[in-house]
Amino acid sequence: MVYNMFGNNRSTLRRQFSSAWQKFQAKQPLTPLENQLVTVIQNHPEYHTVLHQDKALEREYHPEQGETNPFLHMALHLAVAEQVATDRPDGIHHIYQSLLLQQQNTHAVEHLVMDCLAEQLWLSQQHQQPPDEIRYLECLQHLL
Repeated sequence: MVYNMFGNNRSTLRRQFSSAWQKFQAKQPLTPLENQLVTVIQNHPEYHTVLHQDKALEREYHPEQGETNPFLHMALHLAVAEQVATDRPDGIHHIYQSLLLQQQNTHAVEHLVMDCLAEQLWLSQQHQQPPDEIRYLECLQHLL
């Protein structure tokens, strides 16, 4: 998953988003991964200021208090893109394409898929088990 690209280190992941955005704004060359990060960031103007705040990079976000973690949100976008590109779990590419035909909006489809992914990740953490790919795909099938 996305955290694996950064060694499961929250701070490193957050700084990678921030660094990519700053390089983009300075018109510096970007790596392929930084290009992916910037694409996600561009679709979330509500997070642009957060990427320039050091305190936001270390901040805890509390969903139970109605807070959205912008870094987790953007990382989930990357995870969905990676899953669709690699068709892992098997069948997600087809489901994604079917949803795209229905919705006609890539960003909206990513959010639908992200809801299922986030639920499976949360369940995985609660039960201290790997994510259940079958339940994940079932959740996605229900979106069709």
